[in-house]
Amino acid sequence: MLLKVENLDKHFGGAVPLHILRDINLELAEREFLALVGPSGAGKTTLLNIISTLDAPTGGRVLIKDVDVHHLGQHALNRFRNRHLGFVFQDDLLLPHLTAMENVALPARISRRPTRQASRRAEELLEQVGLADRLKHRPGELSGGQRQRVNLARALVNEPALLLADEPTARLDQETSRGIVQLLGELNEQLGVTILMVTHERELTDRAGRVVEFLDGRIISDRRTKPVGSASNRKALQPANM
Repeated sequence: MLLKVENLDKHFGGAVPLHILRDINLELAEREFLALVGPSGAGKTTLLNIISTLDAPTGGRVLIKDVDVHHLGQHALNRFRNRHLGFVFQDDLLLPHLTAMENVALPARISRRPTRQASRRAEELLEQVGLADRLKHRPGELSGGQRQRVNLARALVNEPALLLADEPTARLDQETSRGIVQLLGELNEQLGVTILMVTHERELTDRAGRVVEFLDGRIISDRRTKPVGSASNRKALQPANM
């Protein structure tokens, strides 16, 4: 199992403790696409932040590739994040002075890949997300949907075991949002990328193979909508018209 969340709790102290997460147990296999849905304030992003190691639990543990990530020292944790986790946030957080290819290559450079190898990998990924003609464009020259595609390519540059997406369509219009979720589905189905996506927009979960519903810090339903996909030969994905 790629991800195991065991008896996870998160609360803040005080005269009346505020419980954000209550006894969460969740497993995610390789090549799954899981959508975590629920209203704002349900605890979805808190859970994602704990899985991504950006926040710490009050109790319980998170195992990724059999590693208890919250017991790693800071240096080991930074290395683990860089090598095994990919992040897609609501905002693309691209560096405005770098080109699309330079932004995508950055995590690979941080992990000390040779410059030529990092650039080649970045170019390959931008082609796969439909941006072969935008390699030299800076973020200010791209649409919102195109920037989020660059963001996705950057998250994949180190070939992470798990892609974590927190409301990746929150800043986009409905049509562009559907295009981004379609792209996530293609990444999962064609390249075998394992994805955990948080969203409050239920209509955007149709590409996910599994939907887990959250309410008041608890999982209230967990249903599979399609079999776990298998990776096919790598090929370019749908062109970006967003």
